[in-house]
Amino acid sequence: MQIQFGTDGWRGVIADTFTFENLSLVAQAAMDYMHNEGLAEKGLVIGYDRRFLSREFAERVAGIAAGNGIKSWLSEGYAPTPAVSWAVHERGAGAGVMITASHNPPRYNGFKVKESFGGSARPATTKILEQMVADNIAGSRPVLAVTLAEALASGLVQLFDASTPYLNQLARYVDLELIRSAGIKAVVDPMFGAGSGFLPHLVPGITEIHGTENPSFGGHPPEPIAEHLCELSALVESGAFQVGLALDGDADRIGAIDERGEFFSSHRIFTVLLRHLYERKGVRGGVVKTVSTTRMIDLLAAKYDLKLFETPIGFKHICEMMLEHDILMGGEESGGLGVKGHIPERDGILMALLLLEAMAMSGKGLWALLEETMDEIGHFHYARIDLPIENSAKHRLMEELAEGTLATIAGFEVVQHNFSDGFKYIFEDGSWLLIRPSGTEPVLRLYSEAGDPARVTLLLQAARGIAGV
Repeated sequence: MQIQFGTDGWRGVIADTFTFENLSLVAQAAMDYMHNEGLAEKGLVIGYDRRFLSREFAERVAGIAAGNGIKSWLSEGYAPTPAVSWAVHERGAGAGVMITASHNPPRYNGFKVKESFGGSARPATTKILEQMVADNIAGSRPVLAVTLAEALASGLVQLFDASTPYLNQLARYVDLELIRSAGIKAVVDPMFGAGSGFLPHLVPGITEIHGTENPSFGGHPPEPIAEHLCELSALVESGAFQVGLALDGDADRIGAIDERGEFFSSHRIFTVLLRHLYERKGVRGGVVKTVSTTRMIDLLAAKYDLKLFETPIGFKHICEMMLEHDILMGGEESGGLGVKGHIPERDGILMALLLLEAMAMSGKGLWALLEETMDEIGHFHYARIDLPIENSAKHRLMEELAEGTLATIAGFEVVQHNFSDGFKYIFEDGSWLLIRPSGTEPVLRLYSEAGDPARVTLLLQAARGIAGV
């Protein structure tokens, strides 16, 4: 089969495409890459989440690393992805591997590659890995492996604590004493994932739900979006809590519930935290957002006179910008946010702590903090819909849109467009529409933002008409 890396790693359905055999092919290519790039002598960090067979898959990777003469540090227990990324950075390792399918449904697992800087593998790196897998298959390259017992006995694999050094880093980044003394009534939902236990450990008194190990994730994907956070929302709406915080399956993404009991999207989290970092913590630098992220970030960057960069969707693109420029904060629509002074990586746990710190410093809830900002820069409404579409129709639509002949949409004049990742149309009042195909599924994604919710609905309806779905 052809192994392809998506927005962050290679993923597949367990026992279908994500098998020990295919995992071994990908792991062998990763070891070959480390040798080719002179990274092997620096060693490899290996972590895993709470999905079905994740530990066993991680142990297989450790055995293959040892078979290739590469020392590895294997997490002694489940760990969040940002904890593994931090370990790569702190140990000066050549690379890291995280066994996780992030927010995907329970039947999936995955293989994330972390580069030596402690962030997601860049597009150029994953292209090389994909080609190396293909070349190894074509050339019948054997997988070099030993058993985990042999690897441990030889010292080429060492078990390590991925949690404590990461917790220490978080404690350095935020004012835990201030957060604790503020007495904020908070509840966190790690969605049965690898972030379980971390926030209550750092901030005693935080209530945690869905913290037990459950590879089925309660019957739905561990993705912190509105439809999966009904219980969290009800708890806040009851008045028992001031804020709800949610993490995805490997804890590198965040979702939240504000003091009204309503879902607080990543667009809003990004906006609140950018202001918090700039005004309250005094952090400076540029800002990076993906093409599908709120215009509120553009306006805040302009207000603070910060350089703004816009990238295709995927945190790996943000990571590249964080490596190349002095970046204060970067973020994307799906809940992945990263900040200066940490690692160029998404970190849901750190973002949750920063939200609590913003509340503690201001004495306000999340919605009040956002309202304060929107009163200055304007109020915005955002929506996204995903539509099934035949691949043939999807390709035909992309060809038509690429011709760039759309001058008006829903009667509004297009004053600017951005075709870097999908087809984004910007209108005179700053509202916008993005038509973007999924690269791996027969799905068309439609995004829109405007100052008026009726305008958002109108633009999305027009997009459906354009697409014919």
